[in-house]
Amino acid sequence: MSSLNLSYIIEITRRDFAERFAGSVFGSLWAIIWPMVNLFIYIVIFGKVMGARLPGTSDMNAYGVYLATGLIPWTAFAATINRCTSVFLEKKHIITKVNTSFLSLLLYINLSESITYIISMVVFFVILAFQGHEFNRLLWIVPFLYYLQQLMALGIGLFGAVLNVFIRDVREITGVILQLWFWFTPIVYTRDILPGIVQKLVAWNPAYIIIESYHRIFVLNASPPFKSLVILTVITHLILFCSFLMLRYLEKDIRDFL
Repeated sequence: MSSLNLSYIIEITRRDFAERFAGSVFGSLWAIIWPMVNLFIYIVIFGKVMGARLPGTSDMNAYGVYLATGLIPWTAFAATINRCTSVFLEKKHIITKVNTSFLSLLLYINLSESITYIISMVVFFVILAFQGHEFNRLLWIVPFLYYLQQLMALGIGLFGAVLNVFIRDVREITGVILQLWFWFTPIVYTRDILPGIVQKLVAWNPAYIIIESYHRIFVLNASPPFKSLVILTVITHLILFCSFLMLRYLEKDIRDFL
């Protein structure tokens, strides 16, 4: 297996951003404009204009903050899985000509989505600060939550990327699964509105554990479910390890199929 090259990863990440906004007048500024627009919709439109309320609180901004703290990490998580799944086929012109590390291609996607996530969170924090939001002392856990979700996305994305080389339907199946997964995760609604049996099933949803942790820190000013996070951390590393083993075992076949 080819070794990782940090300078190469940084370079293709830079190109990814350049290609994303190529030809636009504002260029990379759109990476800031889009989070501002989305957060305005979440917090102002849903919270104040449409009057959406979070059960158990009279705070007009609570639902907007609840929505934003779920959608920002989910967007990074889902985009990483989706893009990783198809990256080997999209970059086959590079893989077949250069001895490129497969992991480098997945890591640049993770890095690119991380930059977008950080920009969104910075804008989010600025908006909350202007609104006088009381930040929880447990904010230090947020970087770990992001590390955990992106490590899980990397493991799942790597698994999907390998399968997608041999079964081209995997990309479409991944899109369907992510769509269903989104609505099975309490992001735009609260878990309390679900029937009892569904609430129990949702508790086993790994994305719910992460999103719920964000909600507790930003909205409820409460501690995240540490026990569930520890278990999820172990499972996430196992998923990544198994996906990595599968890549090593099938690397030659992948290059031949491409």
